[in-house]
Amino acid sequence: MTAKERVACAFELRPYDKVPIYQAGFSAAVGSQILGREAFVGGGRVQYLEAVALWNGEQAHREYLRRCHDDAVELCRTLKLDVVRTTYWRMPEKPTRRIDEFTFLYGDENATWRVMRHDPHTELYQIIDHSPVPAPTIEDLERGVAALEERVESYEPAPAMFDAIKRTMDEFGEDGVPYGGGGVGLCIPREPIWLEAVALRPDIVKRYLDAQAEQSARNAALAAEHGIRYLYGGGDFASARGPFYSPRAFHELMLPGLRKITAACEAAGTLHGFASDGDLWSVADDLFSNVHFFYELDCRAGMTIRRVRETFPRVALLGGVNSETLHLGSVDDVKRETEQAIEAAGELGGCVIGCSNQIVAGTPLQNVWAMMEILWQGA
Repeated sequence: MTAKERVACAFELRPYDKVPIYQAGFSAAVGSQILGREAFVGGGRVQYLEAVALWNGEQAHREYLRRCHDDAVELCRTLKLDVVRTTYWRMPEKPTRRIDEFTFLYGDENATWRVMRHDPHTELYQIIDHSPVPAPTIEDLERGVAALEERVESYEPAPAMFDAIKRTMDEFGEDGVPYGGGGVGLCIPREPIWLEAVALRPDIVKRYLDAQAEQSARNAALAAEHGIRYLYGGGDFASARGPFYSPRAFHELMLPGLRKITAACEAAGTLHGFASDGDLWSVADDLFSNVHFFYELDCRAGMTIRRVRETFPRVALLGGVNSETLHLGSVDDVKRETEQAIEAAGELGGCVIGCSNQIVAGTPLQNVWAMMEILWQGA
């Protein structure tokens, strides 16, 4: 099979010749070690590099964009991945002032501003200071939701939103399937005021999710017109201790939107995927019975390939190897976890196996190669 055929078999729950593989993402340091040179991949690192490029002018920014694409493509080809990630986090906002090598100020220094600093060790690019901002209130949320509803009424998705996915499709052809994208997100923000609203004003949260779902449904229709088959949505809402809100809140607030997006995808001939870290068993019936595939499967939180596939045989899965195991575990730990995932995927089908989330900064390269050798062997 080609990579494209193999991945289609996984998502459509048909037999494949061998288990397809992927990686959800790489830190810049790990990607650089694999390629033997600096790689423009990762999270905060590429956001910081974009700030530097924008500060240095248009030509520098064009070169930055080229490097981001080329390095991500080379990394996927080097690792012989079936599902390929060729885009990472962006922040295309030109800084107002450069404070030092790793620190930039954004915005108007006399009004609304923020200062962001890059930590090369963790690869994070974070706000370290900002102008005074009043704490948001539930009334602020209600006004924001009303504005969102008004925008969604006339919303028409722009074809340009799928440019990156289409470029990847053209780049890889039969040799790889794009990871990510699709514009079908559905998530309650994790800020405390939103979680407070779940309890005190669920009507506001429901309106917000309904607007998200409507926008996502329109995106799904356009994605299908452009030949994009797998739409990655969802949003983190849990930790290893479980969801940030109750199963009842998920059922009453999230489930209607999930069903609407999935119905829109089915009408368009596409598949709806959802992602979240954490222990999701308390909402598993609602979640896994109403999406086509799930990614970021957190095996250390009890969401193992075998247990989820055996319990919900109609949902395809991406993941199986935990970031924490790769980062902090021994080579033997990595081999054991990868072998268990590959064995389950080979036996049960419907899986794409790899690190379910970012391969983070500081991950030992020997652990990455230990995982890759087992993935290449397959099941």
